[in-house]
Amino acid sequence: MPYALRARRAVRETVSGLPREFWWLWTSTLVNRLGAFVATFMALYLTVDRGYSATYAGLVASLHGLGGVISSLGGGVMTDRLGRRPTLLIAQASTAASVALLGFVRDPVSIAGVAFLVGMASNASRPAVQAMMADIVRPEDRIRAFSLNYWAINLGFAVSSMAAGFIAEVSYRAGFLIEAGMTMLCAILVFLRLPESKPVETPVTAGVRGDSVSLRTVLRDGRFMSVVGLSFLVALIFQQGSVGLPVAMGEAGFTPAEYGMAIAVNGVLIVVLQIPVTRFIEHRDPRRLLVVSSVLAGYGFALTAFAGSVGVIAMTVCVWTLAEIVNAPTQTGLVVRLSPVRGRGRYQGMYTMSWSVAALVAPLLSGFVIDRFGAEWLWGLCAVVGTAAGAGYAVLMRQVPGEDKVAEPSVGARQQPEVGAG
Repeated sequence: MPYALRARRAVRETVSGLPREFWWLWTSTLVNRLGAFVATFMALYLTVDRGYSATYAGLVASLHGLGGVISSLGGGVMTDRLGRRPTLLIAQASTAASVALLGFVRDPVSIAGVAFLVGMASNASRPAVQAMMADIVRPEDRIRAFSLNYWAINLGFAVSSMAAGFIAEVSYRAGFLIEAGMTMLCAILVFLRLPESKPVETPVTAGVRGDSVSLRTVLRDGRFMSVVGLSFLVALIFQQGSVGLPVAMGEAGFTPAEYGMAIAVNGVLIVVLQIPVTRFIEHRDPRRLLVVSSVLAGYGFALTAFAGSVGVIAMTVCVWTLAEIVNAPTQTGLVVRLSPVRGRGRYQGMYTMSWSVAALVAPLLSGFVIDRFGAEWLWGLCAVVGTAAGAGYAVLMRQVPGEDKVAEPSVGARQQPEVGAG
């Protein structure tokens, strides 16, 4: 069979069989990421354009992460109580307003405060997106759906990263306003096209299943909280692509456009490889995938210590991007398997919080290490953390039952989205 024919068949099999609601959610994700400029150039904006130190840039990014920590749990509770759709609308409208404001504030304290609000608003939507996806997609299709959603994230990221570097050289404020406009477009799309997918309570489940799942329930779930802890370590590594790497490149004399081109490799590779890699890993041992991807991420960033040109930096991005392609859908699928249906919002919120805490810690850590010891020490630390995360997954996954042994609850667990809710 010719290669082109095989490729078309692979794409068709990857995208077929998913519900219409999934594709509207996927479109919303793509639009959002096409306008995601601020996360890409925030560190450069503060250190190069505004003249602040790497430590201050780290502090602002950490406040952004702190906002995300708070809203991850709040967004999870809102997702379970108010529903997926209202939570998305509130989060996206708030994000648009706060990002636009961030483009106009100039005082250091004001910048830090608004960055905190942006972190709160932007992270509140993540538990709702993940819970809605788990609601509307069949269990056997979830790895594929999460991979396609991640593909959309990075297709948008590849475009926005390259654009961000050039926009930053003309006007940083334009980047803030473009992101605000694209995020508001996402809110409009959700309002017009996405129905509510929250499972409908029945007389059998009302007051039983929903009330039994609280944040305390999540915290007492030792196996799940171990996943959250390991997710934090992995997230700590991947955060360096948007925190440690731009600062280190800036101090080494690289321009914003050069950083944008290097980091865009991450998004481009995911766009090219996510679908074929998903087909490769879909039915493979998740334990091995999580161990290998964690170690590969750590050592991929460690290679940056030996990179002296944009081309070599782009090669290191290729290494840890492959780890990201494997890790992201595998880990998200594991979280869904361990989450009770009526507690999906809270469980997804706790999982999202691991990335938010990493977004809080990583800037402080990277800023401190770069200022005090140099970037080489930061890249070495990534290797240590990746090794620790891989060992943790190797131990934890022995206690996780196979997917065929994790049954979906049969009563009220998977309701069709409400007709006409959009």
